[in-house]
Amino acid sequence: MRGKLRFGLIGCGVISGTHVAAIQRVGGELAACADVVPERARTLANAWGADVYDDYREMLRRGDIDVVTICTPSGMHADMAVEASRRKKHVIVEKPMDITLAKADRMIEACRENGVKLAVISQHRFDPSTVYLRQAVAEGRLGTLALGDASVKWFRSQAYYDSGEWRGTWALDGGGALMNQAIHTVDLLQHIMGDVTSIRANMATVGHARIEVEDVATATVKFRSGALGTIVATTCAYPGLSARLEVHGSEGSAVIDSDKLVYFKTGTEQRGYEAPEAPGTDGVGNAAAAANPGGLNVWAHEQQVRDMIEAIREDREPLVNGEEGRKPLRIILALYHAARTGQTVELR
Repeated sequence: MRGKLRFGLIGCGVISGTHVAAIQRVGGELAACADVVPERARTLANAWGADVYDDYREMLRRGDIDVVTICTPSGMHADMAVEASRRKKHVIVEKPMDITLAKADRMIEACRENGVKLAVISQHRFDPSTVYLRQAVAEGRLGTLALGDASVKWFRSQAYYDSGEWRGTWALDGGGALMNQAIHTVDLLQHIMGDVTSIRANMATVGHARIEVEDVATATVKFRSGALGTIVATTCAYPGLSARLEVHGSEGSAVIDSDKLVYFKTGTEQRGYEAPEAPGTDGVGNAAAAANPGGLNVWAHEQQVRDMIEAIREDREPLVNGEEGRKPLRIILALYHAARTGQTVELR
């Protein structure tokens, strides 16, 4: 496929601006926006010269749209992705890809059957810190992995949950602090440490009213390698704390904090991050998103949208395809089951 790819956007809420900026930066074109609130779509479309729709199905009938980006409430993702695939549109879907494994699998199968690419947003896999650490682990520089910790202690106000009827509901949000805020760090945990095989967990709702989902959760996990790990997530923390990933092995330890590799030490070396710093990441990324869901840095989304465009042109799978996007969803759903039942959940 040659020439500039044209994108259609479904859902014009908080995260949509990040996606549009990423599309523009990689040389794509925003052709149309769809939202059930026309004013919201119109505001975004007017800024970029795009057409406006209040029905995404009508937008999907257009033959000049190559890629559809889905930024709607999580529980709507699968139906929209399936319809887009039937219209032969490639699909980028925000995390989580949906709220059940059955719906995620339906999305994967539909895109496969219709010969289109599916990418699930997990932009922090593209962070230089993540790439560097994963390679270091693969090369054995940290020795035998022993412990991995994922911690997201962020703040979301009551007004955040009250801003949409779908927020904080199991039916459309799919979960709380884990499913929406911590899913990226959970994804990086398994991306670097390997497959999770068992989970024990607790969760509660303690800091917000009028929500069904958890705003605090803790879990202990076991990895296929035999290493152990912890997951901690909350939206009740005082504003300003960061997302943090720690990886410890028999010969070294590493810490990623707010997208930065802030600690890397082995038995033979102690140094800072050697790879070039990603442009535009300083002081943004997770640090800004800790208190403001609209504070995400565009740079990492840009890398993932670029990867999708290259995957389409090269006829290969995106780096975070449907199967990869399914992995953190599976872990979080198992964690919820473990917390509800009080039992250890085995993942095989």
